[in-house]
Amino acid sequence: MLTTLENSIEQQLHSLDNLQQEIARVIVGQKPVVEQMLICLLAGGHALLEGVPGLGKTLLVKTLADASALDFKRVQFTPDLMPGDILGSEILEEDHSTGKRFFKFQQGPVFTNILLADEINRTPPKTQAALLESMQEGSVTVGGKTLKLPDPYFVLATQNPIEQAGTYPLPEAQLDRFLLNIHIDYPDEQDEVEILRSTTGASRVKPSPSLDAEQLREMQKLVREIHVSDDLYRYVAALVRATRMETSGSDTLQQWIKWGAGPRAGQALILAAKARALLQRRLAVTREDIRSLLLPVLRHRVLLSFQAQADGVQMPQLIDELLAAVPEPGRD
Repeated sequence: MLTTLENSIEQQLHSLDNLQQEIARVIVGQKPVVEQMLICLLAGGHALLEGVPGLGKTLLVKTLADASALDFKRVQFTPDLMPGDILGSEILEEDHSTGKRFFKFQQGPVFTNILLADEINRTPPKTQAALLESMQEGSVTVGGKTLKLPDPYFVLATQNPIEQAGTYPLPEAQLDRFLLNIHIDYPDEQDEVEILRSTTGASRVKPSPSLDAEQLREMQKLVREIHVSDDLYRYVAALVRATRMETSGSDTLQQWIKWGAGPRAGQALILAAKARALLQRRLAVTREDIRSLLLPVLRHRVLLSFQAQADGVQMPQLIDELLAAVPEPGRD
């Protein structure tokens, strides 16, 4: 007979399965991308989706919001966008019965469960930084007052590659707030044919809500309880420390890395690995969870050196070198 905890876990996993099925009704292929977005959702982290225009980044986020029954708002980032357009501002109003004027705070789109920051790198750093407090603290400060944001709260930002015209690189402090940097690539031929078939017909599929805020909060609590062995904690610490000049034991990594990852990278890797384990219906993290998420966790936290860029080194190659340089637990 199942215990109360086991029943709760089964119910939550059933809701999670329904969520994935509803997303799959709209999103063709892109399974690794969808998995990583769900990992961010379960881990309570923010996601940065990167890819060239036209790959469905906005559709991915909108579909996730529709399938999860969470409040959703979208901000289109442009060069003239101001911080107040995101956070909100105080508006002068008049009480018609007394004639007195007063300031009333008008909430901005940041007051939601899922905020789509569309093309976040098309606005200057000053406006990008308006999201820093909300992403880290779950609150915003306006007019000297600190206001809590809804729980759960996620920023799912999209950006076009930096080499595209009219873009501004995100500050390192902002990048570090994103749990994962998710790259979206072109679909394969079969998926592209299916995309053409499903998007050019007379009707469009819309996902049904299958997960509410309370269920998501319960799942996030369960993620925190997923088991991680001491060996894997040490493995994650060793991987992150190997990206730093002063603690790296690899000459190659020292040549390729200009700036290594901080402790937040290790925290992100552990939480993301726990969420991946739950998605795969496991209650313990494995080495494969760690290895599979190392690239999206470190992609935006490690800065390649000039030498690496001159040699044409890409982040996947650096991750391979990192994995080769740090022994796995239980292996010499």
